[in-house]
Amino acid sequence: MYTALLKTEHLTHAFGSGDTGILDICLTVSRDDFVVLAGKNGCGKTTLIRHFNGLLMPDTGRVLLNGQDIQKDLTFARKKIGMVFQDPDTQLIADTVFDETAFGPENLNMDREEINESVLSTLNLLDLGHLQDRNPATLSGGEKRRLAIAGILVMEPELIIFDEPFANLDYPSVLSLVRLCRTLHQSGHAIVMTTHDVAPVIWLATKMVIMDKGRIQEEGDPVSLAPCLESYGVKNPFTPMAQAWAL
Repeated sequence: MYTALLKTEHLTHAFGSGDTGILDICLTVSRDDFVVLAGKNGCGKTTLIRHFNGLLMPDTGRVLLNGQDIQKDLTFARKKIGMVFQDPDTQLIADTVFDETAFGPENLNMDREEINESVLSTLNLLDLGHLQDRNPATLSGGEKRRLAIAGILVMEPELIIFDEPFANLDYPSVLSLVRLCRTLHQSGHAIVMTTHDVAPVIWLATKMVIMDKGRIQEEGDPVSLAPCLESYGVKNPFTPMAQAWAL
C-alpha cells in the first residue's frame, strides 16, 4: 500500500528571469503529518507549495498524490489539496459568505440539497454560520481567513496548505487560527504550513522543513531543529514570549 499522501520528486522551477525558484526538491508528506515549512521571505516556500496542486508546473520533476502524478488529473488534485493563500481577499469572489463557501461544490455540479447541508455544517464548524448572509468584504481579517478555509473544507480535502497564515492577524485571531489548525489535524487532515514565524505552531508540528535559496536545507523533528533556525534568518521560537503559544 502506498503510504505517502503527497510526494515531490526532484522538483526544479526557474522563473522567466532565469532565477531558480526551487531546485531539486524531494519531500514526502504523510497522511498524519503537520509539516511546518520554514524559511525567510524569498527562500522558495511559496513557489514550492504552488506546485502541490498544479498552480505552478515544474521544469523538471513531478508531484505525486496518492502515488499518482497530479498532472494526470488536476481537477482531482485541487479538490484533494486545498490552499489558503497569504491574502484571503485573493480567494473571495462571491457576494455572501454562504455563496463563497458553496462556490466549489457548485462547480462540481453537486446536488443542491447536499451543497446547502455541507455549506451550513462547514460554516457552523468555523463559527461563521451567523455571518452567512454577510458580504465577505465586510469581514475582519480573521473571519476572512476562516472563510477561505471554509471554501476548502467543504470540498473534503485530504491535505490543507497554509501560506503564511498569521500575516496581518492580531493576537486573538492568531490564537483562534492555531486552535483551528489543531482541530483540523486531529480530525484527519494533513497540513503543510509555510511561515517565517514558527512559534505559534512549533508544538503542533510533526515535522519541520527549513528552506533557503530554493533548496531544502534541514528536515526533521521541529524541536530539535529549532536552534538552527536563526542561521537561516528565522526567529528561534524558544524565547519567553514564544512560550505563550504553547496552548
